[in-house]
Amino acid sequence: MQDCRQFYINGQWVNPSIQQDFPVYNPTTEEQVGTISLGSTEDVDLAVKAAKTAFTTFSNTRVEVRISLLEALLKQYMDNYDAMAQAISLEIGAPIDFSTNAQADCGKGHIEAAISALKEYQFSRTLGNAEIVKEPIGVCGFITPWNWPINQIACKVIPALATGCTMVLKPSEIAPLSAQLFSQMIHDAGYPAGVYNMVHGDGMGVGSAISGHKDIDMVSFTGSTRAGIAIAKSAADTVKRVTQELGGKSPNIILDDADIETAVTNGILHCMSNSGQSCNAPTRMLVPASRYEEAIAVAKETIDKIKVGDPAEHGDHIGPLVSESHFEKVQAMILRGIKEGATLLAGGAGKPEGFSTGYFTKPTIFTDVTNDMYIAQEEIFGPVLVMISYEDEAEAISIANDTPYGLAAYIQSKDPKRATNVAKKIRAGMICINGGIHQYTSPFGGFKQSGNGREWGAFGFEDFLETKSITI
Repeated sequence: MQDCRQFYINGQWVNPSIQQDFPVYNPTTEEQVGTISLGSTEDVDLAVKAAKTAFTTFSNTRVEVRISLLEALLKQYMDNYDAMAQAISLEIGAPIDFSTNAQADCGKGHIEAAISALKEYQFSRTLGNAEIVKEPIGVCGFITPWNWPINQIACKVIPALATGCTMVLKPSEIAPLSAQLFSQMIHDAGYPAGVYNMVHGDGMGVGSAISGHKDIDMVSFTGSTRAGIAIAKSAADTVKRVTQELGGKSPNIILDDADIETAVTNGILHCMSNSGQSCNAPTRMLVPASRYEEAIAVAKETIDKIKVGDPAEHGDHIGPLVSESHFEKVQAMILRGIKEGATLLAGGAGKPEGFSTGYFTKPTIFTDVTNDMYIAQEEIFGPVLVMISYEDEAEAISIANDTPYGLAAYIQSKDPKRATNVAKKIRAGMICINGGIHQYTSPFGGFKQSGNGREWGAFGFEDFLETKSITI
């Protein structure tokens, strides 16, 4: 049992102002594996005060100093890499191989990308008779989710550190173990007191205190669109900058010249990865009507090979959903799809055979789905794929764009030029063609209700900087 009830404020582990114990569960066993304390407004005030004081000096540190500190943090991260993978596997139920190779790799990747970008980044330039200067925005408030816990922490904290900002982090109360470990890494890397602060808590408590705090200059949030709207409204009273990475319902357009077996197989495997709990998952598979039955046959063969298993075991299986409440939400969405009249190709409601304990869910595929169905419009955030047919390329583009979201999209074609032309017509922030992998140096973010701003690499620096013009 891990005792994580202390917060990291002003360079020290401190007790909460008021102790409000909150259990942390292993979604595989449903057993309690840790305890945090839910923070209060008083705890946030202390953290913000520390960050505001530290900003006075940290904002003026030389780039070389910030690079050195990031390199020290990278060393700490690599020294504790296996512990991070274990923490993530325990708190969200990610299979250990996936946690090691994908989840934990995000922390390493974001630190390395920031170091590389910082060595080349131009914080000032001359334009006419003016010097254009990029300066750190100030104290930042971060509210992060549970599905890719260290990824979401690192892609906010690391660019803030790189640009000279100070911060207060509220990690997910559902998956706080990785944040606890990361906070100790920050301490051991030698960051000055007050630069980085971490307060556990829930959205209604600590999250609201951060988003509305008068001394926080910028809020970055990753999570649901519904919560993002509430945070933006709360932040509006103090006119702080708000950046958000929200929901997605990403289309995977399989064009009529694609290799159906490869495209469908890879699309399903991608969708089911992380038990479907990824905002950019390709959850809507768009298939030409002329090849729809062929695609269904491949889909059935592929989905039957996907295994659900114990996260502690090695292998390429998928684990449970993160919590009981999320399990119930996904189950309700599956039942709604059945009620709407979609055809259940595989999976369905209930747990897989042999899993009475743990929040395991059957890998599920719906066919005969139309884009106006609820399961085609709303983010399910579980191992659930919908297959939609289209008549021609123009209709495929129309269906792809017919969503309130615009985070990611995927296109499969034997003709890269054709795929690129289609990509330019899709209203989404990130488009991958034929299995292209998004790099840590590329901008991450979306259009429409998928949020605003961009994270990752040098692009992630921009939201943490103010632009000043000095004219002589």
